[in-house]
Amino acid sequence: MSWQELLVMRHEWMLIASLLVLLVLEIGFSESSKTRIIDIAAMVFGVVTLAGFLNAEAGSLFGGMYVTNPLRILMKNILNLGVLIVFLQSGSWLREKLNHNRITEFYLLIISSVIGVNFMISSGHFLMFYLGLELLTIPIAAAASYDQYRSKSAEAGIKLILSSAFSSAILLFGLSLLFGTAGSLYFHELQFSSELLVVLGFIFFFSGLAFKISIVPFHLWTADVYEGSPTNITSYLSVVSKGAAVFVLILLLLTLFEPLRQVWQQVIYGTAIFTMTIGNLFAIRQQNLKRFLAFSSIAQAGFILLGAIGGTSLGMASVIYFVLVYVFSNLGAFGVVIAVEQSTGKVNMSDYNGLYKTNPRLSLAMMLALFSLAGIPPLAGFFGKFFLFTAAAEGGFFVLLFIAVMNAVISLYYYLLVVKAMFINRSESPISYFQSDYPTRIALSACVAGILITGFYSPVFEYIKQLCVDSF
Repeated sequence: MSWQELLVMRHEWMLIASLLVLLVLEIGFSESSKTRIIDIAAMVFGVVTLAGFLNAEAGSLFGGMYVTNPLRILMKNILNLGVLIVFLQSGSWLREKLNHNRITEFYLLIISSVIGVNFMISSGHFLMFYLGLELLTIPIAAAASYDQYRSKSAEAGIKLILSSAFSSAILLFGLSLLFGTAGSLYFHELQFSSELLVVLGFIFFFSGLAFKISIVPFHLWTADVYEGSPTNITSYLSVVSKGAAVFVLILLLLTLFEPLRQVWQQVIYGTAIFTMTIGNLFAIRQQNLKRFLAFSSIAQAGFILLGAIGGTSLGMASVIYFVLVYVFSNLGAFGVVIAVEQSTGKVNMSDYNGLYKTNPRLSLAMMLALFSLAGIPPLAGFFGKFFLFTAAAEGGFFVLLFIAVMNAVISLYYYLLVVKAMFINRSESPISYFQSDYPTRIALSACVAGILITGFYSPVFEYIKQLCVDSF
């Protein structure tokens, strides 16, 4: 393999190198020194993330099984940025809650999962896609049950692995039908028609991938897994795992499954309505903030489908931009939940009554994150939803757009419930003042900056849109 070919896979090589570095440190450090790995891992992954934004070579390897271009590289960089924020938010948890011998395992599991994400995004063959999907899922199933002294954590891991196995079986059956009709698994060789067997294969494939995105009716595992998993793992699941599946879905819809446009538009039309509505209605009932954010993420998945349904470059750009905004907004909300939980052990909405009086900066960060998720101008979440709605309107889906707007109003109500608890509700014993560690504060500051900058700085969307136009 030449140097030029190595550069084509630079994201994957850098992640593998970081894994090896952490393994060497795990062997070399004594038990009392293992906490140093926390800072080193964050710095190493920060270097990997920054290096990902350097100019990269486009191309393909392994006979077309691995494909990369500027658009796929951007997708990887967005998700790497999310992982870096998760790492910064996880330092205090790893120091205080876990045995020092298990610190490195956390980073090894997450980085292994990110390698799977990268291979899945760059897949040019269904075998590469499936291997990447499994490499994404299996380490996270182990990470979900990471808190070995909590039965709910073990339950979350079991539910995640069982639902993942079931979804993989459905997806593989769909791939077998597609292979049987086309005679190949290479994306560039597949030529689909609208015959019944192909349509059935696509429905099974979509159903398997829908589990990863938490699209209704494949969402039933989400709330239980989010609640039972350590909150840091939950934040990874809600952003990186879901974002990777969304990126792959929109790529395949606009390229490989373009001949089936009428079929998948009908599928997305129905699932988008149910996903937005059910996610919002169930979020209203939640008092546990982790379950609250779980159903919020389900509703957000429904909004993401609005960008996909049009099947245009504008729709793809709006999906990628929305995921970028979602990384900052959702991780900002989870960052506050993590900080409060680490300090007090409290995760219920009523526990946040009067939080603004004792911890005003945390309250403001939470408010900005929730307002962005709700789509309130001029924050980035407003522009993210606006571009998704524009993409749906461009395709002529005005009834769907009206339902989405109604759901956006509903979502505003339950997001304001948390804001009301922090700023208006009174409590005789509010959460006392506490100060998070520096990495957590850096992560929250990055999320707040991302929410503001990506909203006010319009060239971000224009750059993404131009990449989508150039790629298709």
